Amino acid sequence: MRLLLAIFLPFLSFFTIGRPVTGVICLLLQITVIGWPVAALWAVYSVGQFHTDRKIDEVLNRERC
Repeated sequence: MRLLLAIFLPFLSFFTIGRPVTGVICLLLQITVIGWPVAALWAVYSVGQFHTDRKIDEVLNRERC
């Protein structure tokens, strides 16, 4: 779901992963037609990193218990 959001509304995906300042910067980039593909790629990458970070945190928390 977040991946589709990152492609079609890149700025909104940053708000869903808890990065509002980055979302505003992405929105400014997204306003231009040339910046839209860049914003979409940036959002897709960030959502992927968000999922990876969550998985790493889960593994580390499991090892501590």
